[in-house]
Amino acid sequence: MGVVKGLALLTVGAVAGAAAFVGYGAMYGDVEFDKVANYSPTKGKAEVVKFRLAPSSEQLAKCMPKVKVDVSVALETDVKGFDVFDVKVSGGPANTAFTVFLLEVPAAPFGAAEYVGDVFTDKYGKGRTELRMIAEEAFSSTLVGKERVRKELGHVGMWFADPAGDDFCLGAGQGAVTPFDGDDEAGVQVFNSVPSLPKAPLP
Repeated sequence: MGVVKGLALLTVGAVAGAAAFVGYGAMYGDVEFDKVANYSPTKGKAEVVKFRLAPSSEQLAKCMPKVKVDVSVALETDVKGFDVFDVKVSGGPANTAFTVFLLEVPAAPFGAAEYVGDVFTDKYGKGRTELRMIAEEAFSSTLVGKERVRKELGHVGMWFADPAGDDFCLGAGQGAVTPFDGDDEAGVQVFNSVPSLPKAPLP
């Protein structure tokens, strides 16, 4: 099902009720909550979904006043067997590793999550990664009792890959150690898709 024609909406209550942190822009009312993303369907080319992630808290936003995290997803699964998921960071902390997840809910407690890749910034705070994966129809499936339960992974979140990665903003050892990395130790969530995709999955 295509993004433009087949967006399944999340309820506002599900997002608001579960969120301990939200995108900074959403907190301060400068986001269009009916806006899902910017779509760029081009005849003869893959349909592309573009949106921006925002800092997950006011404190993080103040520590990174110039940061931008742009996500572009070329929907090519029906042709190539995968979508192309591009993440570009600018104005971020220098020489920092971030983990990237597809999420059921963009803010705490996040719900189902899939670890899909990493982004590394250089000494200028710039980084980029291109991932080949199923994005448009991403979901998780697990057994709950005897029932198989499907959860749509329609949001995006990024974490500091190193628990010390958030020290520049939160203070040494002050940030929570979270399980959002392959070694089960990461810092806090740093960016999420609340402002761009507040009521709907990525697709």
